[in-house]
Amino acid sequence: MSKITVADLKAMTQSVKGNINKIYLHWSAGHYGEQFADYHILIDQDGTLYATTNDLTAVLAHTYMRNTGGIGISAMCMFQATTNNFGPEPLTDAQIECMAQVVAVLAEGLGLTIDIDTVMTHAEAANNLDGKNPGYEANGCPDGIYGPNPNPDGSVGGDCERWDLWILKPSDAPWSGGGTLRGKAIWYQNNGI
Repeated sequence: MSKITVADLKAMTQSVKGNINKIYLHWSAGHYGEQFADYHILIDQDGTLYATTNDLTAVLAHTYMRNTGGIGISAMCMFQATTNNFGPEPLTDAQIECMAQVVAVLAEGLGLTIDIDTVMTHAEAANNLDGKNPGYEANGCPDGIYGPNPNPDGSVGGDCERWDLWILKPSDAPWSGGGTLRGKAIWYQNNGI
């Protein structure tokens, strides 16, 4: 693991343009500062960036059945979090802003648009919101989803397994996390980082 800057990240995209077609956004469900090698880029509570590899095309275990051609980015946070209580180490504003900046830099460097077809939260991928079901049913996931399945009142159903960035704050509207992060990334792309 090595500490990197946004400029380093820009340089890392130069040799892999055309080989990456998706960016997946996560939180680690661990402690602040706790690094997992399942993701390409990690973001600590203060927005410090780390790379787990120098090769953004490395196939890592960040998003079930969607890792080839995908980059995994994770905020190091959410230890003991639930959908109603983000626990003692919640997602920070610095992590949210840094994640949006990372998406903007990666999308620009890789020639990707910033939309749900190219930038997804783990919750969105788990519920196949891009319509590219990679066969979750074969592993016992009902209706081909393993993410948040909201009840009519907006609370999460009992079959929720992966809800990373479904919401960014406990008071947020269901499914707002991905749209917020993509919107911020587009703003950074248009206004500079």
